[in-house]
Amino acid sequence: MLAKFYPIVPDAEWAGRLARLGVKLIQLRMKDAAAAAIPDAIARALAVCRASGCELVVNDYWREAIDCRAGFVHLGQGDLETADTVALRRAGIKLGISTHSHEELERALREDPDYVALGPIYETKLKVMPWAPQGLARISEWKALAKRPLVAIGGITLERAPGVFAAGADSIAVVSDIVANADPERRTHDWLDAVSKV
Repeated sequence: MLAKFYPIVPDAEWAGRLARLGVKLIQLRMKDAAAAAIPDAIARALAVCRASGCELVVNDYWREAIDCRAGFVHLGQGDLETADTVALRRAGIKLGISTHSHEELERALREDPDYVALGPIYETKLKVMPWAPQGLARISEWKALAKRPLVAIGGITLERAPGVFAAGADSIAVVSDIVANADPERRTHDWLDAVSKV
């Protein structure tokens, strides 16, 4: 069972900051980190998350995740081309995969992931996307097709969350609504309070 609130953070410090607030599922996505710093960052994030009873999902760096004995990895479609998913499964690591189209969903499902992510649900300024916003109706469609937990991501704020859950999402991945918020701790508490009532 995935936690309903799933923040994505850029470093181990952020992971610890949110885990200590009671967040139960955090993704570590280090897009600009130096390669030499990755193993230590993953190890530190794993330590602080485990100490708080939080599960850490490592984005992209599947080799390092295996070496650090992480329990969960998230792969984008580009990462999926080079990742050894057999080695991940052999190591007992759970897997989440991003999808944006029916073709990507079919490809993801061949890997039998533990969850499928769909995005962007709304317009997002976090990164340039070749896909138009998916919208709420696509969540319901994806949930029926995927037949496993569905994570919604992209432009989702706390105010938009009720509609996203109502459309069928099991979990909401959040980036900017936390890490770009003027008061991330308060916003995190608000999210945790809101999802406890879903």
